[in-house]
Amino acid sequence: MKLGGARILVTGADGFIGSHLVERLQADGAEVRAFCFYNSNGSYGWLDEMDASARSGLDLRLGDIRDAGAVDAATAGVDIVLHLAALVSIPHSYDSPASFIETNITGTFNVLEAARRHGVARVVHTSTSEVYGTPAVLPITEDHPLKGQSPYSASKIAADKLSEAWACSFDVPVVVLRPFNTYGPRQSARAVIPTIVSQLLAGHRTLRLGNLLPRRDLTYVADTVDGFVRAARSDLEPGQVVQLGSGRDVSVGELVSTASRLLGVEVEVQEDVDRLRPPRSEVQVLRSDPSRAAALLGWRAETSLDDGLSRTMEWFKDRVDADSALRYHR
Repeated sequence: MKLGGARILVTGADGFIGSHLVERLQADGAEVRAFCFYNSNGSYGWLDEMDASARSGLDLRLGDIRDAGAVDAATAGVDIVLHLAALVSIPHSYDSPASFIETNITGTFNVLEAARRHGVARVVHTSTSEVYGTPAVLPITEDHPLKGQSPYSASKIAADKLSEAWACSFDVPVVVLRPFNTYGPRQSARAVIPTIVSQLLAGHRTLRLGNLLPRRDLTYVADTVDGFVRAARSDLEPGQVVQLGSGRDVSVGELVSTASRLLGVEVEVQEDVDRLRPPRSEVQVLRSDPSRAAALLGWRAETSLDDGLSRTMEWFKDRVDADSALRYHR
Protein backbone atom coordinates (compact mmCIF):
# COMPACT_ATOMS: atom_id res chain seq x y z
CA MET A 1 0.00 0.00 0.00
CA LYS A 2 1.36 3.40 -1.00
CA LEU A 3 0.87 6.25 1.47
CA GLY A 4 1.33 9.02 -1.08
CA GLY A 5 -2.21 10.25 -1.75
CA ALA A 6 -3.74 7.93 0.85
CA ARG A 7 -6.37 9.43 3.14
CA ILE A 8 -5.17 8.79 6.67
CA LEU A 9 -6.82 9.53 10.01
CA VAL A 10 -4.45 9.98 12.95
CA THR A 11 -6.12 9.95 16.36
CA GLY A 12 -4.10 11.61 19.10
CA ALA A 13 -2.51 13.77 16.42
CA ASP A 14 -1.99 16.60 18.90
CA GLY A 15 0.29 14.53 21.13
CA PHE A 16 3.96 13.64 21.31
CA ILE A 17 4.24 10.74 18.84
CA GLY A 18 1.08 11.70 16.93
CA SER A 19 2.37 15.14 15.94
CA HIS A 20 5.65 13.69 14.65
CA LEU A 21 3.67 11.07 12.72
CA VAL A 22 1.49 13.74 11.11
CA GLU A 23 4.59 15.58 9.89
CA ARG A 24 6.08 12.38 8.47
CA LEU A 25 2.86 11.44 6.68
CA GLN A 26 2.60 14.89 5.13
CA ALA A 27 6.19 14.64 3.95
CA ASP A 28 5.29 11.30 2.33
CA GLY A 29 2.42 12.92 0.43
CA ALA A 30 -0.53 11.52 2.39
CA GLU A 31 -3.80 13.38 2.92
CA VAL A 32 -3.92 13.64 6.71
CA ARG A 33 -6.97 14.08 8.91
CA ALA A 34 -5.79 14.99 12.42
CA PHE A 35 -8.16 14.08 15.25
CA CYS A 36 -7.23 16.12 18.34
CA PHE A 37 -8.70 16.31 21.82
CA TYR A 38 -11.36 19.02 22.13
CA ASN A 39 -10.55 21.93 24.43
CA SER A 40 -12.07 25.33 25.05
CA ASN A 41 -8.98 27.10 23.69
CA GLY A 42 -9.37 25.61 20.23
CA SER A 43 -5.79 24.34 20.45
CA TYR A 44 -4.48 21.49 18.33
CA GLY A 45 -1.65 20.70 20.74
CA TRP A 46 1.79 20.29 19.18
CA LEU A 47 0.28 20.80 15.72
CA ASP A 48 -0.09 24.48 16.63
CA GLU A 49 3.69 24.76 16.27
CA MET A 50 3.74 23.48 12.70
CA ASP A 51 4.66 25.76 9.84
CA ALA A 52 1.49 27.58 8.76
CA SER A 53 1.62 26.29 5.19
CA ALA A 54 2.01 22.68 6.35
CA ARG A 55 -0.75 23.05 8.91
CA SER A 56 -3.10 24.49 6.31
CA GLY A 57 -2.83 21.22 4.41
CA LEU A 58 -4.28 19.23 7.30
CA ASP A 59 -7.91 18.31 7.84
CA LEU A 60 -8.04 19.30 11.52
CA ARG A 61 -10.79 17.88 13.74
CA LEU A 62 -11.41 18.54 17.44
CA GLY A 63 -13.28 15.84 19.31
CA ASP A 64 -13.11 13.19 22.00
CA ILE A 65 -12.13 9.58 21.34
CA ARG A 66 -14.79 8.55 23.89
CA ASP A 67 -17.51 10.07 21.67
CA ALA A 68 -18.59 7.39 19.19
CA GLY A 69 -20.30 9.91 16.92
CA ALA A 70 -17.22 12.12 16.67
CA VAL A 71 -14.99 9.14 15.93
CA ASP A 72 -17.39 7.83 13.30
CA ALA A 73 -17.53 11.21 11.55
CA ALA A 74 -13.74 11.47 11.56
CA THR A 75 -13.36 7.98 10.10
CA ALA A 76 -15.74 8.47 7.18
CA GLY A 77 -13.91 8.58 3.86
CA VAL A 78 -10.42 7.57 5.01
CA ASP A 79 -8.33 4.63 3.84
CA ILE A 80 -6.18 4.12 6.94
CA VAL A 81 -6.64 4.82 10.65
CA LEU A 82 -3.59 5.21 12.88
CA HIS A 83 -4.99 5.10 16.40
CA LEU A 84 -2.74 6.80 18.96
CA ALA A 85 -5.28 8.63 21.14
CA ALA A 86 -4.88 7.44 24.74
CA LEU A 87 -4.18 8.43 28.30
CA VAL A 88 -0.60 7.34 28.99
CA SER A 89 0.48 8.65 32.41
CA ILE A 90 1.01 5.66 34.70
CA PRO A 91 1.01 7.79 37.91
CA HIS A 92 -2.29 9.42 36.89
CA SER A 93 -3.80 5.99 36.29
CA TYR A 94 -3.50 5.21 40.01
CA ASP A 95 -5.55 8.30 40.86
CA SER A 96 -8.13 8.18 38.05
CA PRO A 97 -8.43 4.63 36.72
CA ALA A 98 -11.95 5.16 35.35
CA SER A 99 -10.72 7.78 32.91
CA PHE A 100 -8.22 5.26 31.51
CA ILE A 101 -10.95 2.68 31.05
CA GLU A 102 -13.17 5.18 29.25
CA THR A 103 -10.44 6.63 27.03
CA ASN A 104 -8.21 3.66 26.28
CA ILE A 105 -10.81 0.89 26.13
CA THR A 106 -14.02 2.62 25.03
CA GLY A 107 -12.03 4.89 22.72
CA THR A 108 -10.46 1.90 20.99
CA PHE A 109 -13.87 0.23 20.70
CA ASN A 110 -15.17 3.38 18.99
CA VAL A 111 -12.29 3.35 16.51
CA LEU A 112 -12.73 -0.34 15.68
CA GLU A 113 -16.47 0.00 15.18
CA ALA A 114 -16.08 3.09 13.00
CA ALA A 115 -13.43 1.32 10.92
CA ARG A 116 -15.77 -1.66 10.52
CA ARG A 117 -18.71 0.49 9.43
CA HIS A 118 -16.68 2.50 6.93
CA GLY A 119 -14.63 -0.37 5.52
CA VAL A 120 -11.19 1.14 6.03
CA ALA A 121 -8.28 -0.77 4.51
CA ARG A 122 -6.00 -0.71 7.56
CA VAL A 123 -6.17 0.17 11.27
CA VAL A 124 -2.98 0.41 13.32
CA HIS A 125 -3.72 0.29 17.03
CA THR A 126 -1.03 1.58 19.41
CA SER A 127 -0.11 -0.71 22.28
CA THR A 128 2.70 -0.34 24.84
CA SER A 129 5.47 -2.50 26.28
CA GLU A 130 3.88 -1.93 29.71
CA VAL A 131 1.37 -4.68 28.86
CA TYR A 132 4.04 -7.29 29.66
CA GLY A 133 4.60 -6.21 33.26
CA THR A 134 7.93 -7.36 34.68
CA PRO A 135 8.84 -10.09 32.16
CA ALA A 136 9.42 -13.75 32.95
CA VAL A 137 12.11 -14.01 30.25
CA LEU A 138 14.30 -11.65 28.26
CA PRO A 139 14.28 -10.52 25.56
CA ILE A 140 10.52 -10.10 25.32
CA THR A 141 8.79 -11.48 22.25
CA GLU A 142 5.28 -10.64 21.09
CA ASP A 143 4.10 -14.00 22.48
CA HIS A 144 5.08 -13.16 26.07
CA PRO A 145 2.10 -13.33 28.51
CA LEU A 146 0.44 -10.02 29.37
CA LYS A 147 0.18 -8.73 32.93
CA GLY A 148 -1.64 -5.63 34.17
CA GLN A 149 0.68 -4.17 36.80
CA SER A 150 -0.98 -0.73 36.66
CA PRO A 151 -4.44 0.55 35.72
CA TYR A 152 -2.81 2.04 32.61
CA SER A 153 -1.32 -1.26 31.47
CA ALA A 154 -4.59 -3.08 32.21
CA SER A 155 -6.51 -0.62 30.03
CA LYS A 156 -4.04 -1.12 27.17
CA ILE A 157 -4.21 -4.91 27.48
CA ALA A 158 -7.99 -4.66 27.14
CA ALA A 159 -7.66 -2.41 24.09
CA ASP A 160 -5.17 -4.83 22.50
CA LYS A 161 -7.57 -7.71 23.08
CA LEU A 162 -10.45 -5.76 21.58
CA SER A 163 -8.33 -5.29 18.46
CA GLU A 164 -7.60 -9.02 18.39
CA ALA A 165 -11.30 -9.84 18.80
CA TRP A 166 -12.44 -7.44 16.07
CA ALA A 167 -9.86 -8.94 13.70
CA CYS A 168 -11.04 -12.49 14.48
CA SER A 169 -14.77 -11.80 14.72
CA PHE A 170 -15.39 -9.14 12.09
CA ASP A 171 -12.30 -9.25 9.83
CA VAL A 172 -11.42 -5.68 10.74
CA PRO A 173 -7.95 -5.19 9.19
CA VAL A 174 -6.38 -4.05 12.47
CA VAL A 175 -2.80 -4.70 13.52
CA VAL A 176 -1.31 -3.96 16.92
CA LEU A 177 1.91 -1.98 17.02
CA ARG A 178 3.64 -2.21 20.40
CA PRO A 179 6.35 0.45 20.86
CA PHE A 180 8.71 0.16 23.77
CA ASN A 181 9.67 3.45 25.49
CA THR A 182 9.69 6.24 22.92
CA TYR A 183 11.47 9.51 23.70
CA GLY A 184 12.39 12.75 21.94
CA PRO A 185 11.23 16.34 21.37
CA ARG A 186 7.70 17.14 22.60
CA GLN A 187 7.56 14.30 25.11
CA SER A 188 5.59 15.07 28.25
CA ALA A 189 7.58 16.70 31.03
CA ARG A 190 6.32 13.94 33.34
CA ALA A 191 8.34 11.25 31.51
CA VAL A 192 11.72 10.23 32.87
CA ILE A 193 13.99 11.59 30.12
CA PRO A 194 12.39 15.07 30.06
CA THR A 195 12.50 15.03 33.87
CA ILE A 196 16.26 14.40 33.79
CA VAL A 197 16.99 16.70 30.87
CA SER A 198 14.94 19.68 32.07
CA GLN A 199 16.63 19.68 35.47
CA LEU A 200 20.10 19.44 33.92
CA LEU A 201 19.41 22.20 31.41
CA ALA A 202 18.00 24.41 34.17
CA GLY A 203 21.38 24.20 35.89
CA HIS A 204 20.45 21.87 38.73
CA ARG A 205 23.21 19.53 39.84
CA THR A 206 21.12 17.69 42.43
CA LEU A 207 18.36 15.90 40.54
CA ARG A 208 15.08 14.76 42.07
CA LEU A 209 14.07 11.40 40.60
CA GLY A 210 12.26 8.21 41.50
CA ASN A 211 13.67 4.69 41.34
CA LEU A 212 17.00 4.57 39.46
CA LEU A 213 17.04 0.78 38.97
CA PRO A 214 14.24 0.04 36.42
CA ARG A 215 15.59 -0.64 32.94
CA ARG A 216 13.88 0.36 29.71
CA ASP A 217 14.30 -0.26 25.97
CA LEU A 218 14.39 3.23 24.47
CA THR A 219 13.51 4.23 20.90
CA TYR A 220 13.89 7.70 19.42
CA VAL A 221 10.61 9.13 18.17
CA ALA A 222 11.61 9.33 14.49
CA ASP A 223 12.30 5.58 14.52
CA THR A 224 8.96 4.83 16.19
CA VAL A 225 7.17 6.95 13.59
CA ASP A 226 8.91 5.02 10.83
CA GLY A 227 7.49 1.84 12.34
CA PHE A 228 3.97 3.28 12.12
CA VAL A 229 4.46 4.22 8.48
CA ARG A 230 5.72 0.74 7.64
CA ALA A 231 2.82 -0.89 9.50
CA ALA A 232 0.32 1.34 7.70
CA ARG A 233 1.51 0.28 4.26
CA SER A 234 2.13 -3.38 5.14
CA ASP A 235 0.09 -6.46 4.23
CA LEU A 236 0.17 -7.85 7.77
CA GLU A 237 -2.65 -10.23 8.62
CA PRO A 238 -5.44 -8.78 10.78
CA GLY A 239 -4.69 -9.29 14.46
CA GLN A 240 -0.91 -9.40 13.99
CA VAL A 241 1.16 -7.90 16.82
CA VAL A 242 4.53 -6.30 16.14
CA GLN A 243 6.68 -4.59 18.75
CA LEU A 244 9.13 -1.75 18.14
CA GLY A 245 12.26 -1.68 20.26
CA SER A 246 16.02 -1.46 20.04
CA GLY A 247 16.75 -4.77 21.75
CA ARG A 248 18.86 -2.97 24.36
CA ASP A 249 17.92 -1.76 27.84
CA VAL A 250 19.30 1.01 30.03
CA SER A 251 18.58 1.89 33.67
CA VAL A 252 17.30 5.25 34.86
CA GLY A 253 20.60 5.70 36.68
CA GLU A 254 22.52 5.03 33.47
CA LEU A 255 20.36 7.59 31.67
CA VAL A 256 21.40 10.19 34.25
CA SER A 257 25.07 9.31 33.68
CA THR A 258 24.73 9.47 29.89
CA ALA A 259 22.89 12.79 29.85
CA SER A 260 25.39 14.28 32.34
CA ARG A 261 28.30 13.08 30.21
CA LEU A 262 26.84 14.61 27.06
CA LEU A 263 26.48 17.95 28.86
CA GLY A 264 29.88 17.68 30.57
CA VAL A 265 28.54 18.04 34.11
CA GLU A 266 28.54 16.02 37.34
CA VAL A 267 25.34 15.48 39.33
CA GLU A 268 23.93 13.67 42.32
CA VAL A 269 20.40 12.31 42.73
CA GLN A 270 17.88 12.68 45.54
CA GLU A 271 14.90 10.36 45.74
CA ASP A 272 11.51 11.93 45.00
CA VAL A 273 8.94 9.71 46.71
CA ASP A 274 6.15 11.21 44.60
CA ARG A 275 7.70 9.55 41.54
CA LEU A 276 7.82 6.04 43.04
CA ARG A 277 5.32 3.44 41.88
CA PRO A 278 3.68 1.06 44.35
CA PRO A 279 6.28 -1.73 44.81
CA ARG A 280 4.26 -4.50 43.15
CA SER A 281 3.32 -2.17 40.29
CA GLU A 282 6.88 -1.26 39.28
CA VAL A 283 8.05 -2.93 36.06
CA GLN A 284 11.69 -3.77 36.68
CA VAL A 285 12.97 -4.29 33.13
CA LEU A 286 11.72 -4.12 29.55
CA ARG A 287 13.88 -5.28 26.64
CA SER A 288 12.44 -6.21 23.27
CA ASP A 289 13.23 -8.85 20.72
CA PRO A 290 13.01 -6.74 17.54
CA SER A 291 13.26 -9.66 15.12
CA ARG A 292 9.57 -9.73 14.11
CA ALA A 293 9.63 -6.03 13.19
CA ALA A 294 12.74 -6.65 11.09
CA ALA A 295 11.23 -9.68 9.36
CA LEU A 296 7.72 -8.33 8.70
CA LEU A 297 8.30 -4.58 8.38
CA GLY A 298 11.98 -4.29 7.49
CA TRP A 299 12.24 -2.02 10.54
CA ARG A 300 14.94 -1.47 13.10
CA ALA A 301 15.85 1.35 15.49
CA GLU A 302 18.46 3.48 13.73
CA THR A 303 19.17 6.24 16.27
CA SER A 304 21.78 5.67 18.98
CA LEU A 305 21.00 6.70 22.54
CA ASP A 306 23.72 9.38 22.47
CA ASP A 307 22.34 10.90 19.25
CA GLY A 308 18.73 10.69 20.42
CA LEU A 309 19.47 12.27 23.79
CA SER A 310 21.52 15.02 22.13
CA ARG A 311 18.64 15.89 19.78
CA THR A 312 16.19 15.80 22.68
CA MET A 313 18.33 18.11 24.82
CA GLU A 314 18.79 20.51 21.93
CA TRP A 315 15.01 20.81 21.58
CA PHE A 316 14.48 21.29 25.33
CA LYS A 317 17.29 23.83 25.63
CA ASP A 318 15.19 26.89 24.77
CA ARG A 319 12.13 25.64 26.68
CA VAL A 320 13.54 25.29 30.18
CA ASP A 321 14.32 27.89 32.82
CA ALA A 322 15.62 27.36 36.33
CA ASP A 323 12.44 28.44 38.11
CA SER A 324 10.00 26.35 36.07
CA ALA A 325 12.16 23.22 36.30
CA LEU A 326 12.51 23.68 40.04
CA ARG A 327 8.77 24.20 40.49
CA TYR A 328 7.86 21.16 38.45
CA HIS A 329 10.28 18.72 40.05
CA ARG A 330 9.68 19.73 43.65
